[in-house]
Amino acid sequence: MPDRPEIVCLCGSTRFVDEMRAANRDLTFAGVIVVAPGEADELITTEQKTALDALHLRKIDLADRVLVVNPGGYVGESTSREIAYARATGKPISFTDP
Repeated sequence: MPDRPEIVCLCGSTRFVDEMRAANRDLTFAGVIVVAPGEADELITTEQKTALDALHLRKIDLADRVLVVNPGGYVGESTSREIAYARATGKPISFTDP
């Protein structure tokens, strides 16, 4: 029995905000600590996007595993980079859609 709850990092396109929130809710109610991408209500600058992308890799570092939220199998450029990073660091990865 682990001495702390599992930590899962959500990855996926920000276009799937509703699906991300649903995965976050479901995992949280299952007793999992969820780390998710940051959300912005407005357009962000290139510099902010770069900083958020780097921050998300640190979130992957904190996680025990990664869950890719990919409705319809969609995986974009940023998510592909995050998956490659997670694989390179040995994190188990699962997908919401095959």
